[in-house]
Amino acid sequence: MASNQKARYLVGIDLGTTNTVVAFCENTSPLADSKVELFHIDQLIGQGEVARRPQLPSFRFHAAPNQFDAQSLQLPWEQQGVEGDLANPIIGEWARELGTSVEGRQVSSAKSWLSHQQVDREGDILPWTGGEDVEKVSPLIASASYLNHIRQSWNHRNPINRLEEQEVVVTVPASFDETARNLTLKAAQLAGLGEVLLLEEPQAACYDWYGRHQDQDLSALPLMLICDVGGGTTDLSLIQASYDQGDLSLSRIGVGEHLMLGGDNIDLALAHMSERELNGNKPMKAGALSKLIQQTRRVKESLLSKDAPEQGKVTLLGGGSRLIGGSRSVHLSKDQVRQVGLEGFFPKTSIDVLPDSKRSAMVEFGLPYVSDPAVTKHIAQFLAQHRSSCQDALKEDGTAIPVALLVNGGAFNSDLIKQRLVEVMQEWRGEEITLLDNPHPDYAVAYGAVAYSKARRGAQLKIGGGSPRSYFLHLQGKGSKTQALCLLQKGAEEEQEVRLTGRRFALTLDQPVRFNLLTTTVDQLNDGNKPQNGSLHPIDEEQMLPLPPYVASLNSDDETELAQNQKRKQEVQLSCRLTEVGTLKLECVSIDDDQRWQVEFEVRHGKRHETKELSPKVKDACELISSLYSGNKKQTDAKAIKLLSKQLEKSLGKRENWDLATSRALFDTFALGRKRRRRSDQHEKNWLRLAGYSLRPGFGDAVDGWRMDQVWPLYQQGIQFKSQQSWSDWWIFWRRISGGLNQEQQEEILADIAKYLHPGMLKNPKSAETAHQNGYEPWFACLLL
Repeated sequence: MASNQKARYLVGIDLGTTNTVVAFCENTSPLADSKVELFHIDQLIGQGEVARRPQLPSFRFHAAPNQFDAQSLQLPWEQQGVEGDLANPIIGEWARELGTSVEGRQVSSAKSWLSHQQVDREGDILPWTGGEDVEKVSPLIASASYLNHIRQSWNHRNPINRLEEQEVVVTVPASFDETARNLTLKAAQLAGLGEVLLLEEPQAACYDWYGRHQDQDLSALPLMLICDVGGGTTDLSLIQASYDQGDLSLSRIGVGEHLMLGGDNIDLALAHMSERELNGNKPMKAGALSKLIQQTRRVKESLLSKDAPEQGKVTLLGGGSRLIGGSRSVHLSKDQVRQVGLEGFFPKTSIDVLPDSKRSAMVEFGLPYVSDPAVTKHIAQFLAQHRSSCQDALKEDGTAIPVALLVNGGAFNSDLIKQRLVEVMQEWRGEEITLLDNPHPDYAVAYGAVAYSKARRGAQLKIGGGSPRSYFLHLQGKGSKTQALCLLQKGAEEEQEVRLTGRRFALTLDQPVRFNLLTTTVDQLNDGNKPQNGSLHPIDEEQMLPLPPYVASLNSDDETELAQNQKRKQEVQLSCRLTEVGTLKLECVSIDDDQRWQVEFEVRHGKRHETKELSPKVKDACELISSLYSGNKKQTDAKAIKLLSKQLEKSLGKRENWDLATSRALFDTFALGRKRRRRSDQHEKNWLRLAGYSLRPGFGDAVDGWRMDQVWPLYQQGIQFKSQQSWSDWWIFWRRISGGLNQEQQEEILADIAKYLHPGMLKNPKSAETAHQNGYEPWFACLLL
């Protein structure tokens, strides 16, 4: 993505778990001297009260119907919500405060949910503790709503230089995987920002620091650790400083795995402590505990500050008419909070004490927090995983502890926590380390995002390092033997194409092809080798993490009819590169003519079953379907097509017991014969009944999006053999797969049938005739609904 030279402003957005911050500078000359400032964001801070704040708390509140009148929710602009969002959600400071008194209606930690691999991140699941009467949104929509709020606030203040016309950098954790990065880009698009750049948050903090110390000699600081402990994650990165003939270069040489461990965990620990004092051994309901967390967050920030009071009060309000009279309080002392914060999360441990990998993750409010909350242990593990890079940077053997530390994030507003981490690292290294200054840990990432935009224009040194992780293709060998083929090694430069010319793959055209990818951030694998482009390695479940599947559709323009079981093949090589926004671009390249097919990243949550060999019975069933819907008309057998459904159930068992893999294998065979479904009335009926059944509900498998793309054009074609039964089969087909239709497709169907749903319309002879011709009779239409 080229720099937006016409942009009046360079804008950085720290889309945080707890707070969102915006910084900017004017794109003037000389750019290096352009001052970076905070943008203060308009937001509701109370009922009908609006103020500008340097932070937008990343919270939403879904008010009950008629809880507040429209005037109470009025912002200084005419609100334009994100497509798919609720009308007028409360966002920001007031939303955060409402969550302390009303349970089950607050959305928090959307960023953490965006990286949660075990949920549908585009499904309406938040607030997680909300009851049936609470409207919900997806983590994607929640994230988009914060960006949309910022866009509208900016445009209100800058109507001529609208935010979508500026160069915008949105920061993400360095540990964010491909799914979370792609969803962040999608959230920006939904918010109306168009194309944005992504930047890793630890790098942003480094850009901010270096921007304030560009004249400093770094020869004595060849390796720095960046430790960013935000609200929801602990993000670790290593930056190497080196000189070549007097010219300084900064390179990111290591990033940590995703650790769902941050200030939210401290708040949760204090909430559980308060819960025991308030309720004894009786656990609170999730909604009540959520209210308690919002209060312990404020107490924590107060008691870990420099001039902290001796104690803070947490109050649990009563409900209904006993709101005040039924309230209960507990006092947390400064010593208690510091004991939890320091000894629980930043204990003094030796360099060889690592987190217990055998302990499972702790799930609270649906989020998979790490089981071991000791940040210092996770740092020790991170340094062990990148020992060879540390040794090379420091030119020393042994544990090779970084000589400099840059901390960032809300946790390090506490000098106590900051000093504790310095003490631990100095004990590990055996000598003093340099603590790099960060006067604004709440704002450094947003400031640094603007500095990155400056660096892209040559006004500041740009951090190098290339890909932070290696990518592998999971290869299924004979039997249970599996291997990992390295597609892109760690350190590969941005936009540098890597084409594996030494390996060829024979892929079937006009069918979806799934690529199962793995990734790792370590320097050296347990087999003793460093990943290199094209190298093969044993699968290591401890070091290699699976990504959601990539899916390719190698479509063919050849309309030639194929004989039974004949398929078109194409020999390809794989090409991949790291894009400027930090995502992987994978393509299949034809050996014959250099034609390229992009391998799309599957974002929606689907079952991650391993690709496995189909049973002989399923293969036989697919061959039977293929013979009846193949290009050879001589294979058409009236009796066989009539008995197809019974034959399939006789071979595979009752259809309601077919598993997902079997159903989708059958559908893929039916899909290949979709052009031949019109051979006879029975061909068409069976195709609609069985293809619809085997694709239901239209989602659930990684390549169902591709399958729905193949099916949708049939809607415009309609049916060939029109009868009451055929129209019934037609509408049942669309009803069964309706879960996979997008909003635009559903609206198109509704627009076609809507007026015929009213019985009075059928009294008009012309309308009744149209309804009959298209199967729009209310009974059939209601089948779809």
